[in-house]
Amino acid sequence: MGPGGPEYFAWLAEDAKSEYTLLMGANTYRLFAGFAESGQEGIEELAATPKVVFSRTLAAPLSWANTTLVDQEAVEVVRSMKQDGRFPLRTIGSPGLCRSLLKAGLVDRYRVVVFPVVNGVTGRDRIYDGWPDVALQMVDSRTFDGRLQLLEFVPTVLAGPPGSSGTD
Repeated sequence: MGPGGPEYFAWLAEDAKSEYTLLMGANTYRLFAGFAESGQEGIEELAATPKVVFSRTLAAPLSWANTTLVDQEAVEVVRSMKQDGRFPLRTIGSPGLCRSLLKAGLVDRYRVVVFPVVNGVTGRDRIYDGWPDVALQMVDSRTFDGRLQLLEFVPTVLAGPPGSSGTD
């Protein structure tokens, strides 16, 4: 069985109907654009979603529909987009982008989907290297297909390690 399941893919399809702009970095764009090109289940719903890719390595025009390439510093562009407030903003994957936005105080919710897989030998990145210490207050959770967990948190960047005085 693949990483997703019917309930998860149905949730993705329903969630994709809400209006938001999807933010991602170059690596995540390459991955998801490849999924879209190959007809990967659950990805086709994202075709109509406005997408902004922050990259200095990709070149326009990008092949995935409704995608804008931005070669400027993401933090300032996202800060401006948040102030504009036309649509909610979301990221997908893109740990470097998420780290930058979190450090800048631009993350209101931190949503994690836990797939019951450990990528030991095949895993490449320790995704939280370089991140600040962050306290997470859970505000929502859901189980898909009896095995996937969606966890949603309000993040608070800490001034020091969790448990040190004045930081949590």
